Amino acid sequence: MNKFLRLLVVVLFVVYLAGCVRAGDVLKVGATPVPHAEILEFIKPILAEKGIKLKIVEFNDYVQPNLALAEGELDANYFQHIPYLTTFSKDHRLNLDYIAGVHIEPIGFYSQKINNIKDLRKGAVIAIPNDPTNEGRALLLLQAYGLIKLDPEAGLQATPLDIVENPFELKFHELEAAQLPRALPDVDGAIINTNYALSAGLVPLKDALILENSKSPYVNVLAVRKEDVNNPKLRILAEVLVSEEVKNFILEKYKGAVVPAPSLKSE
Repeated sequence: MNKFLRLLVVVLFVVYLAGCVRAGDVLKVGATPVPHAEILEFIKPILAEKGIKLKIVEFNDYVQPNLALAEGELDANYFQHIPYLTTFSKDHRLNLDYIAGVHIEPIGFYSQKINNIKDLRKGAVIAIPNDPTNEGRALLLLQAYGLIKLDPEAGLQATPLDIVENPFELKFHELEAAQLPRALPDVDGAIINTNYALSAGLVPLKDALILENSKSPYVNVLAVRKEDVNNPKLRILAEVLVSEEVKNFILEKYKGAVVPAPSLKSE
């Protein structure tokens, strides 16, 4: 009987260890629904073949995914571009980094009031994202099309206070990025991140009156805690996300509204 109990204990311990190993192969990755979660869904079978189970945790804002990652609730997140990650990490004193640049989502100007940017009236009200990096990005887009001129020293962190020339006397409403599509009926136009535009049923290449080009520096990345930059499983995830298979999926599914990023990895 004693031998039987000892054998049973050994068997149960082995089963327990096997369960721990399987649990360790699960990666929890935070993402906004479109296109990030869709891209992650696409790679689930690829990762499964490599022995990694991917659990996608969806978020609808730009704040919680980084906080959840820093607190260890996630293994990685995939929703943001490099300037946002850098600024957010600095402002919140988080030790986050990125290990792969995956795609670019050109930000665009949308309107329910006009069909051509040339029809923008004097004194028009424009809604823009209120987070520092995307606000600057929105203003730089308007500057690129000659609608405003910014103080060159403002750089990527420009705000409406940095506008030095405003020939159209544009007025700006600063809103959380996720709220911008819903604000369209109440403003003359809004500059909306592509992920939220797609979620709202907008087609960037068809509906945007002006659109950032593919040379944008705002590459969306796979973010991790700094101590995990060499984690083997996260490195496998990164390699899959920048694979030709994923690049082709992005090109075919999003038809240019989302474009694969140039080769980019953290040192």
